Amino acid sequence: MADIPIVDGTRPNWPATALGLAGAAAAIAAASRIPDPALLPLLAVTMLIGAAFVLLDFGFTGGFRSFVERGDGRALGAAFVVPAVAALVVVPVGTMVEGYQRFVAPLGLSLVGGAALFGVGMQLAGGCGSGALVAAGRGSRRMLVALPFFGLGGVVGSLALPSALALPSFAAVDLAETLGPWGGLAATEGLLLAAALAVLRGARPSGAGIAKGALIGGVAAVIFAISGQPWGITMGFTLWGAKALSAVGIDLSGSAFWSDPAMADALRGPLLAMHASAGDAGVILGALVAAAATGRLRHQAPIGRRAALAAALGGALMGIGSRLAFGCNVGAFVGGASSASLHGLVWVAAALPGCWLGLRLRRRLRAD
Repeated sequence: MADIPIVDGTRPNWPATALGLAGAAAAIAAASRIPDPALLPLLAVTMLIGAAFVLLDFGFTGGFRSFVERGDGRALGAAFVVPAVAALVVVPVGTMVEGYQRFVAPLGLSLVGGAALFGVGMQLAGGCGSGALVAAGRGSRRMLVALPFFGLGGVVGSLALPSALALPSFAAVDLAETLGPWGGLAATEGLLLAAALAVLRGARPSGAGIAKGALIGGVAAVIFAISGQPWGITMGFTLWGAKALSAVGIDLSGSAFWSDPAMADALRGPLLAMHASAGDAGVILGALVAAAATGRLRHQAPIGRRAALAAALGGALMGIGSRLAFGCNVGAFVGGASSASLHGLVWVAAALPGCWLGLRLRRRLRAD
């Protein structure tokens, strides 16, 4: 999550709480008019997860930063618990139950380059996909700058994706397809444990960190059970950016990505009809209500020109990188790893050098 200090004390902000509740009611009313029985429960669960991120102070970005800057892998190591728990549901159900799908992607330059770009952007902006949503819900000015550029960057990435996929790559490595559902699940859990141990390098994560990761992983499994696919975030941002461009007369329908029938329908349809878009709205609203009701808003934290520039650049790079790499910490790492696809772990490995570069650029810009 964004690393911006809390400056508003601990007193509840009831007007902001009321605003969040009104927004939640409006979103529920809008979703109820869309003929998709999964939307209302999806909204409810993502509102809860937005609140949980605030109340638990959970995020991915700080773990990457601590590991790259200080070699402290405790927070990042605990993050591997999230896909490990989600995989307990995603792998067997996604493999054996009709109507469910997993996130499986090829291993290639598009994945590696996109994840590295995302890592740069994540550290420049001070938040990842989920962190941007939660911090925006808390009123962070930095994330309110980053989010529009995240969406526009996602559109740029969507236009570049067909060319990126033509670059050299290996076929997807689907452990569940190769080893069967239970063998794939066992191999997935073993690889996640090995990766966590490699990051920890003998350190021991806190019990609280493991418990938080297990809770978020459990909620990710619930989202999968509701929506029929793993939890994704950044495609919602990309849709928001595409709809904004369409509203000002920019036609995307001739591009390979947006001429795909599913994406063309999403661009023409209601904003909340796409599960990722509805889930993103739910996370923001849940974070807003929880932060306002518990005095955890960040809307008074100032933002200077350099920080705003870093947020805009970071948001754009995360948007581009997320499309090239098939998602972010949630969609690519958690969604991919919990689907028994090797690309989830490759994403983490490729994001780390990007984080290293992003932190140095952030210091060069003096954007802290």
